[in-house]
Amino acid sequence: MRYKNALKNIREDRDLLQKDVSKVLGISQQYYSKYELGENELPLRHLQTLCEFYNVSADYLLGYTRKEIPLNKDKEKQG
Repeated sequence: MRYKNALKNIREDRDLLQKDVSKVLGISQQYYSKYELGENELPLRHLQTLCEFYNVSADYLLGYTRKEIPLNKDKEKQG
């Protein structure tokens, strides 16, 4: 699972603990840690929440790009 490294890196870059991110998602720290370890798949609803929380694209969080691309909120308003 490509995203496990991206999840850990972005969390650490922002000086957050797993428990901080798990609170945002409404899950336990232990459950969140399994996302970073690649033991559990990241559900779409959590991916969306994390994209908004970190203000980055899903491509970045999924590990398809190393460039932190901010969400384009203007596109949402146009649609």
